[in-house]
Amino acid sequence: MRIKYFSDTDTALVEFSDNKVAETKEINENIYIDLDASGNLVAMTIEHAKKQASLPSLSYEQIADR
Repeated sequence: MRIKYFSDTDTALVEFSDNKVAETKEINENIYIDLDASGNLVAMTIEHAKKQASLPSLSYEQIADR
């Protein structure tokens, strides 16, 4: 997974895979998801990212299997 932030447009791009995008769906006016031909999530675009997501406090935590 990769997260890219474009400060000039205040846009965040979260890439989940390198699969080819077959379809983009608008979730709301600021959030879009890209799907591959099988309907799997490829990426998510967040417009006005500073307002929509807490970018300065981004964290990652992997939870162990039980």
